[in-house]
Amino acid sequence: MDDIDSMFTDLLGEMDLLTQSLGYEMEPSEMSSSSQRENNFSIGFTDLNESLNALEDHDLDALMADLGSDLSETEEKLNATKTGHVHTQQHKSGYSTQQQNVRAPISLSQMSSLASSSSSLPPEPLKPLPPGEAEAQVKTDKIKLALEKLKEAKVKKLVVKVMMSDGSSKTLMVDERQTVRDVLDNLFEKTHCDFSMDWSLCETNPELQTERGFEDHEYLVEPLSAWTRDSKNQIIFLLRPNKYLFFKDPQIFYLWKKDQKCINEIKERHKELLLKENFDGPSLIVPDLEGLLYLREDGKKSWKPRYFLLRASGIYYVPKGKTKTSRDLACFIQLDKVNIYTTTDYKQKYKAPSDFCFILKHPQIQKESQYIRFLCCDDEHTLSLWVNSIRVAKYGATLYKNYQMAVRRASTISSTLHLTSLPAPSPSTPTVHRANGHTPQEDLPEPPPDFIPPPPPGWGSGV
Repeated sequence: MDDIDSMFTDLLGEMDLLTQSLGYEMEPSEMSSSSQRENNFSIGFTDLNESLNALEDHDLDALMADLGSDLSETEEKLNATKTGHVHTQQHKSGYSTQQQNVRAPISLSQMSSLASSSSSLPPEPLKPLPPGEAEAQVKTDKIKLALEKLKEAKVKKLVVKVMMSDGSSKTLMVDERQTVRDVLDNLFEKTHCDFSMDWSLCETNPELQTERGFEDHEYLVEPLSAWTRDSKNQIIFLLRPNKYLFFKDPQIFYLWKKDQKCINEIKERHKELLLKENFDGPSLIVPDLEGLLYLREDGKKSWKPRYFLLRASGIYYVPKGKTKTSRDLACFIQLDKVNIYTTTDYKQKYKAPSDFCFILKHPQIQKESQYIRFLCCDDEHTLSLWVNSIRVAKYGATLYKNYQMAVRRASTISSTLHLTSLPAPSPSTPTVHRANGHTPQEDLPEPPPDFIPPPPPGWGSGV
């Protein structure tokens, strides 16, 4: 009996630790349900009202129109359902249409109330507000209406504050149907920056001192919904040159065992062949990366060296006294439920052997937990090898499609900008076309009236 009690106690302890690691918090009983819901509509603000105030006027108008169309569609569906239900009830009860259209007689009391209301004086017209106050009042009214509509919207929407690299910020309205690629395009229009494929949206977690770049295919609302209510996390819009390094220089990852000079001298056509061989085949080939990494043991400050190997199904390690053969390998972690995050200053925070660390964790874990896996590399090059190769092992061909789409979009926009920057022909100098459709390269001088053209070469020689 004592063994059962102790087992049950241990189980409760494990459940409590898991709950804490996932960041769930007991809400105070005095907090209203409406205030809890409002916290789910904005990211980076103290409350929803502040976030809506930060929206530009045209963005707020677009939000209102979007919410209005959502609600109108929902109301139409509800009315159609109700109408069908009413018709069914009428058919079952046998009431005729004429009986339904008969109006009830109006009583004397109703007539007197109508007369009194019609005889009452109309309300005094409101005094017009000054232009500045009128605009502020209009925006306030829109915000109040948006607050109500957001709570009833059928599509989840977030008002998100995105930090710029210069410390400024932009406020965006994002719904659950928008990918990170869509949000990046929106930011390009707002910031008028270049359309480099290296622009990224990143999340930072100051408590764990981590950073992760969102992948272009991700739906942004999903990872943001995992943030806790009091989260200090931020979204940053910045350039990340290593975002698509794997596809720009695939030889770094697939030929990592080769000499560095050989890797640097590889030609572009060989890079294309590498990508085609590993991504266009029947199955994706992940770099056979392996090497010594330092693992932080659960609940301890010490870091122990372990030999790790990357495979398509996850990360494996070689147990003590075993070999690197497949039958001896032990699974360290599978990648389908975790994300990879780079870290900042872990040498000081966790006494890591170096500052080139990364962690693997479930996206809902927002605080320190025993379910986080801490790994440390010797240098920056090794860190880049592991982080980018793990991304490919996790996302596969989807990551390659993201890269191809980014390349196409950047080249298309560059071509468009080049065409728009060309000077238009002057209206005073109309373009002249020859009979064969070609434009003359230069204006030739007219010959004098008595000019006789010379004979063709060889003429008169008898050839």
